Amino acid sequence: MEKSAASDIVIVSGNSHPELAELIANRLGVKNGGCFVYYKTNRETMVEIADSVRGKDIYIIQTGTKDVNNNIMELLIMAYACKTSSAKNIIGVIPYLPYSKQCKMRKRGCIVSKLLAKMMCKSGLTHIITMDLHQKEIQGFLIVLLITCVPVHSSCSIFKKVPDYRNSVIVAKNPGSAKKATSYAERLRVGIAVIHGEQRESESDMNDGRNSPPTVLLSSRTMEVGVGVPSHPAKKKSHRLMLLDDMVDDVQSFVAAAEVLKEQGANKIYVLATHGLLSSDAPRLIGESPIDEVVVTNTIPHEIQKSQCSKIKTVDISILIAEAIRRIHNKESMSYLFKNVTTED
Repeated sequence: MEKSAASDIVIVSGNSHPELAELIANRLGVKNGGCFVYYKTNRETMVEIADSVRGKDIYIIQTGTKDVNNNIMELLIMAYACKTSSAKNIIGVIPYLPYSKQCKMRKRGCIVSKLLAKMMCKSGLTHIITMDLHQKEIQGFLIVLLITCVPVHSSCSIFKKVPDYRNSVIVAKNPGSAKKATSYAERLRVGIAVIHGEQRESESDMNDGRNSPPTVLLSSRTMEVGVGVPSHPAKKKSHRLMLLDDMVDDVQSFVAAAEVLKEQGANKIYVLATHGLLSSDAPRLIGESPIDEVVVTNTIPHEIQKSQCSKIKTVDISILIAEAIRRIHNKESMSYLFKNVTTED
């Protein structure tokens, strides 16, 4: 980026993922602004911005981690501090949007992602850059804000971690994820398979009075492999299979799907996801499972989990986010970026 174009860009970050913020700032050729986020003895969040932000475009890099509630408060307070300091535009760069799973009404619950969207609007954010939303409907909650959702498959470097991925088969671990798997398969021009299963009715959903299917782990389903993967025992073949999802949090469903695929003659099984939350004992379960590798991006820090399991691999997406920031700042086409990035980039 030219110096004149970058002179009014200020990159600030909270405590959620300072490594990613530094990578993005370096790729843009700007320094990470003087923003200090710390906690007082009573655990209240304090924000201090050392440099002037008056009339400048502020990009706040803050993702969701396991310390999600502190991550949110840091983001809101940083945005409000920039707003009261007369910043021109305040753009939240949130690679993993917290509470994105809570985007539908549950029994006597609420849509938390809508509440979060209202809070971000009130704090002063004018634009949000995020990656691979759990549900596209979340964009409707952010109607006051401009939102740029960067699709991870626009940069297919995540697939380069899979050897000979062009001869692989993409597998949707349940019918609900078939649409996302189809999107990847069409772009990569590879085959697709879907794992079908019968769901058991849960007592809570029977009392709910609604017709929505219950959310049940794959381990509690009777599963069989659909089109694309051989199911007859006499005609088993070796396959290189890729299980896809937007996030890997509780890995039990992936492990259950991998066991089914292994029984059907899979040679290598890879799990590919954008966000690697890898909560609880996920590293141990992955290590003991038939899964050969779990490939995630660095939208969420997971160095501790990587040290516990050698099967976890990371893809850097700072170059994609930095290019999105550059194009937005220079008022260039974002659709051109997504349509013209190939698997070789």
